Amino acid sequence: MSDAAEPKVRHRGRLALLIAVLVTAVIVGVSAFSVGRLSTLADSMPVSTSAEAGFARDMQVHHDQGVQLGVLIRDRSTDEAVRLLGYDIVTTQGQQSGQMFGWLSVWGLSQASAEPSMTWMTRPGRTDSAHDHADAHQPGEPMPGLATDAQVAALTAASGTEADRIFLTLMIAHHKGAIEMADAVLDRSSNSVVLAFANAVVTSQQSEIDLMTDMLAARS
Repeated sequence: MSDAAEPKVRHRGRLALLIAVLVTAVIVGVSAFSVGRLSTLADSMPVSTSAEAGFARDMQVHHDQGVQLGVLIRDRSTDEAVRLLGYDIVTTQGQQSGQMFGWLSVWGLSQASAEPSMTWMTRPGRTDSAHDHADAHQPGEPMPGLATDAQVAALTAASGTEADRIFLTLMIAHHKGAIEMADAVLDRSSNSVVLAFANAVVTSQQSEIDLMTDMLAARS
């Protein structure tokens, strides 16, 4: 193989890996949605202060920022793989945000909570204590992995490879935060719809973290 051909082969390999990850995420998400639809009648209705309701509200906010970041990089990157990743995040997290909006409607609960955000994560789960989570999270504080206004502004002002690096760095942290929130509701819920969804979030977003870590290293 010639030296000139090697970059093209590596690019095709990375693009194929990205497509494989995105297809896996879609399959996992559809499976979670299907399981949830089939098991809804067996679950009790969550109350407004439940982990399920808190997760649905907070993860909507979290996902909505993921959509915002995805739109920003789509309009600023010239890298095919990064733009494809941004598009997938926009479509996937937008759909999932709508799904969680639907849960709250079906449960007869308000989209807004009387409690500060993150309150549900400070309450004890099956494998931790309230003290442990009170130390890690305070009600009303920013959710794990949420980009700051300054970080969003930096991405907004950037372009090209610089924007790619900022986006990948922010989105890796964003996905890690989403996994932390999904793990927290897995430890606090017995609702089959929520459990299927949270497991799908952990699986798909960890796959994307692995991919984005490699993509960031290649662009550093």
